[in-house]
Amino acid sequence: MISALTEWQGPAILLLDLDAFFASVEQLDHPDWRGKPVIVGGDPERRGVVSTCSYEARAFGVRSAMPSATAARLCPDAIWTHGNFARYSEMSELVMQIMLDVSPRLQQVSIDEAFLDVSPGRYVREHPVDLAGRIANRVAELGITCSIGLGSSKTVAKIASDMDKPRGLTVVYPGSEVAFLAPLPVRALSGIGPQSASRLKRFGIETLGQLAAAEADILSEIFGKTAETMRQRCLGIELSPVQADDSVKSVSNEITFASDLTDRDEICAAITMIAAKVGRRLRHHGLAGHTVALKLRYDDLSVRSAQRTLPEPLDDERLFAPIAVELLAQIWRPGDSIRLVGVAVSGFSAAEEAGFDQLSLFPVDESQDAPETCGNLPRPPLRSLAQATDRVRDRFGEDAVSYGRDLRFRRRDTGTIAQKMEEAGGSVGSGGSDGSGGSGGSGGSGRSDPESSDPLTHS
Repeated sequence: MISALTEWQGPAILLLDLDAFFASVEQLDHPDWRGKPVIVGGDPERRGVVSTCSYEARAFGVRSAMPSATAARLCPDAIWTHGNFARYSEMSELVMQIMLDVSPRLQQVSIDEAFLDVSPGRYVREHPVDLAGRIANRVAELGITCSIGLGSSKTVAKIASDMDKPRGLTVVYPGSEVAFLAPLPVRALSGIGPQSASRLKRFGIETLGQLAAAEADILSEIFGKTAETMRQRCLGIELSPVQADDSVKSVSNEITFASDLTDRDEICAAITMIAAKVGRRLRHHGLAGHTVALKLRYDDLSVRSAQRTLPEPLDDERLFAPIAVELLAQIWRPGDSIRLVGVAVSGFSAAEEAGFDQLSLFPVDESQDAPETCGNLPRPPLRSLAQATDRVRDRFGEDAVSYGRDLRFRRRDTGTIAQKMEEAGGSVGSGGSDGSGGSGGSGGSGRSDPESSDPLTHS
C-alpha cells in the first residue's frame, strides 16, 4: 500500500479530534438514542450551555457553547443529558492508548483532541497516511469516530482536522502548506478569536495568505510578541514539537449560577465555597501556589479578573479564600450582577511541581494554642480538619461533607458539563493559560470579551 502513496519527506504530525465526543459516547451507551438528536449540556431553564451535541442535533442549528434555552427552541425533541465525565475520561484514555501504540510522541490538548508525531524514522516505519487510517479504524472499533488532519506541523494538522467532519481524513503533503492555508479565513487559525479577526479586517486582512504577507508593524500591533510566530503559522513553517507537558500550571474551579448573584455576602460565600474545591485539588496533587486569582463573569457576559502574588505558597483555602474575597473589591461594584465566579491558584515552584509534600506546610501543634499569624499570613487553626475532610470525600464522594455556607447554592448551578468536569476531577491546567480567565497583575484587569483558545500553546 505504501507504494501507492507519495513519499513523505520531513515531519509528519497528525491531530485527532473525536467527533461530537460526549454525545457520541452517550449514543454508544444508549443504543436507543442512536440516530436521534442528543444534547449534552446544562438545563435550558437554568441558563445552562450546550457542551456538545450529536450531528442529528446540529442539523437543527444546535452548536457547542450555545445557550441551552436557544438549543431547546431550535430542537424541541432533543434528548438532553448532563453527561458522565468519568465515562468520557475512560473512553478518552482508550483513544490515547491507541495513539501511543503507534508513536510515543503524543501531546493531548483536551479530552477529545491530541497531536501525534508520526514522522518516519526511529519510532515510525509505516507511511503517515497509512497510520492515520489505521488509528481511525481502531477508534471506530470502540464505537465512536474521529476526524484526523495530517501535515508537516501542528498548525497545519489542526486546521486540516476541521476540514472534513465527521469521520474525515485530510492530508496536506509537505510542500503544499502555503497553497492549503492561504485562502482560508483568519479565524481558521487557532489563537485568532473574534476580536483579533475584527481588528485584522480593518487592515484589509481576511485570509491567512493576507496575514502572512502583512506588514510587521501591523502584526505586532495586534499580536504583540507572538507576531512572528503567527506569521510562521500562516505559512505552515512554525515547527513547535509534539511533546507532553505534564507540569501543572494552575488549579482552578468556576461555577455558572442559574440566577445572578447581586448581594456581596452571597458572592463572598460563593468565592469561599469555590476556593474550598480548589484547596482540595491542590492537596490532592501535592501542590501549593504563590498566585491567587479571582474571575467574575457579569450578566452582559463580560469578564474581569484580578490576582495577587503571595510571599509563600499556599494550598489551604482558609488562607487563600480570604485573599480571593479581598480581590472582589477591585473588580466588582455594588449593584453588578454576577453569573459566574471562578478561583484559581497558580505560580507553582519547581519543588511543588516535583511533588513536594505541601501538607506539611504551616505545621500546627494542636495540643496547644497556635499563634494567629505565620509571617504576614494568618496561621490556620486545626489544619488537620481539611485533611480529614479530604479523606472522607475521597471515600464517600464530594457531597459527604458540606458546610452551611454551601447550602444556599444547592441547585443554583446550571448543570453544564464544564462544571461537572470540575466536580469529577478538577480543572488542573497544564501548559496553557493560568485558568484565571484573563490577565490581571496585582491590580486586576478591565472587562473583555474572551478570545479563542489556542491548543498550540501547550508545547
